[in-house]
Amino acid sequence: MKIGFAGLGVMGGPMARHLVAAGHTVSGYNRSSAKAQAWADANGGAFAATVADAAKGAELFILCVGNDDDVRQVVSEALPHLADGAVIVDHTTTSAKVAREMAALAAGQGASFIDAPVSGGQAGAENGQLSVMAGGDAEALTRVEPVLMSYSKAIKHMGPAGAGQLTKMVNQICIAGVVQGIAEAVHFAQSAGLDTDAVYDAVSKGAAQSWQMDNRWKTAARGEFDFGFAVDWMRKDLGLVLDEARANGSHLALTALVDQFYSEVQSMGGSRWDTSSLTARLQQRQSRNSPSGASGSD
Repeated sequence: MKIGFAGLGVMGGPMARHLVAAGHTVSGYNRSSAKAQAWADANGGAFAATVADAAKGAELFILCVGNDDDVRQVVSEALPHLADGAVIVDHTTTSAKVAREMAALAAGQGASFIDAPVSGGQAGAENGQLSVMAGGDAEALTRVEPVLMSYSKAIKHMGPAGAGQLTKMVNQICIAGVVQGIAEAVHFAQSAGLDTDAVYDAVSKGAAQSWQMDNRWKTAARGEFDFGFAVDWMRKDLGLVLDEARANGSHLALTALVDQFYSEVQSMGGSRWDTSSLTARLQQRQSRNSPSGASGSD
């Protein structure tokens, strides 16, 4: 399939690489032309200097960019250049509102738009093991699903336009609570003088087990945060969640609290730290407020 791909960052770059490896013709665009050229040289894809170049004649156009405004701009620039009946798949995490806007815009120009945020992080993109939650036209998704499986382990159609983004919000709500729980557990174990590796071995095989525990417990205990899903990105996502909650009347007290905790991590210089850095926040609070070593209540 002839594919245009916009956004060749830590997520998009590996995803586009998997598409090339699967035998598709991929034209890659990135806001930084140097990054797009480097991706093309390293992976055998075609370099696109502009969105229009990437979209020209594409049957499938995929984007993985930064935010709502980026999506609006890229889709608007791509649409006039796509093949008739093309499908646009957006892997950016955005508002449900912009997904509905783009679906209507695409339909008006003979294309289909699928909002398809992903879960699995950079490791999932590198390993081709992303989980995709999709909203939009089911028939269009069926047509391109075999292609998307080049970098996915599961793709689930959730409903009309915007449903994929709403499902990603549910995902982020779950993660926020679990990461805070892991942070408090690591902090408590350290404050109690326990061997954190031994604690992990004791509790990770029972009801406390989670992906976050298996993948972030030991690095959090060692204070290693220079990898993974950045705090800045999580705050962007939680901002979308809280905006949607205000609109639909849901009450997300824990999510709002964890968002505030992440703002403290940002003030510590941790904007690019992994989300497990909530542990560092607790350690700082203990050091600042409890010289005797007694931990605080939050």
